[in-house]
Amino acid sequence: MRFSFWVNNSQGWDEILATSRHAAATGWDGVWVADHFMPNAEDVSGPMHEAWSLVAGLAAAVERVRIGVLVSGNTYRHPAVLAKAAATADHISGGRVVLGLGAGWQENEHERYGIEFSTVGGRLDRLEEACEVVTRLFTEERVTFAGEHYQLTDAPLEPKPVQSPLPLLIGGGGEKRTMRIAARFAQEWNVWGTPDVLRHKNGVLDAHCHDVGRDPGEIRRSCQGLLFLFDNEAKAEEMRQRDIGRAALVGTPEQLVEVVAAYRDAGVDELIVPDFTLPQGAAKREVMDTFIEQVAAPFRDR
Repeated sequence: MRFSFWVNNSQGWDEILATSRHAAATGWDGVWVADHFMPNAEDVSGPMHEAWSLVAGLAAAVERVRIGVLVSGNTYRHPAVLAKAAATADHISGGRVVLGLGAGWQENEHERYGIEFSTVGGRLDRLEEACEVVTRLFTEERVTFAGEHYQLTDAPLEPKPVQSPLPLLIGGGGEKRTMRIAARFAQEWNVWGTPDVLRHKNGVLDAHCHDVGRDPGEIRRSCQGLLFLFDNEAKAEEMRQRDIGRAALVGTPEQLVEVVAAYRDAGVDELIVPDFTLPQGAAKREVMDTFIEQVAAPFRDR
C-alpha cells in the first residue's frame, strides 16, 4: 500500500511547505491538496490557496513524493488549460504529478465567482468530455474534438508530460456515471468511505471495467479518512461514540493497524491522511511520524 498526506490549503505557505517536506523526508508516498477557493460555509472569509499554484510550488520545492490535487473541480478550468498546467507541473517535478479530476460540487464558489454550476447531470456530462480531452491531449500530437461542452481544433499540447501516461485520478463514488467514467479513463480512482463502502464500490468499479472492456487491475484505488490517533483505548472509544460525519481512522497505533488491514483487504491501494483534525507545527509532525512508523510500516509497498 501507499500512504499519502493531504495538506490543508487554508494554512500558510510556510506550514504547507514544511509539512510536505517532512512527509517526503519521513517515508510518505504522496502529498495532496484540495481544489477550493473558499470555505464551504456562510463565512467565506477564511484563507484558501489555489490548488495548482500549490502543486507547482511543491513540485519545485519538495523531493521524491507524488504530488496531486484531490480533486480538481472540472467546472473551474477548461480541460485543455488544466492539461497544460498538469503537464507543466509534471516537468517541474520530474514526473511526479497526479491529475485528480471530479465533476465539481461546492456551489458557493460557483455563485460567488459567477461560474456556471449546472445540474448534477450537466456537470457529469462535462466531466466525461473533459476526461477524453485531457487523455487525448496527453497522448496525441494534435487533437480535434467536437463535444457539446468543449471544442478543440487541431490543438497541440507540448511538451507532453514526463510520465506516459500522466496518471488521471477520478474522484467520486456515484455508481452510475462517475465510476463508469473512471472505468473508461482513469488510472486511479478515489472516494471517501469505510472499508465496507470501499469493498462494495470496488466491486461496482470492477463491473464497469468489465462492461467497457477494461482490466480492473489497471486502476489503482485510494481513499482517505480523518485521523484521530490516541495513546490510550479509552480516549479512542470516546471519539468513536461521536458523530464525526466522515470516514475516520480512530484508535491507538495498535488499533489503527487493524483498521488499515481492513482497508487493504477491501482493495485499497493508497490510504490518504488529511491534516484537518491534527494539531499544527511540531505536534502535527509527531502524529505523522507515529502513524507512518507504527501504523503504516507493516503495509508499505516494497
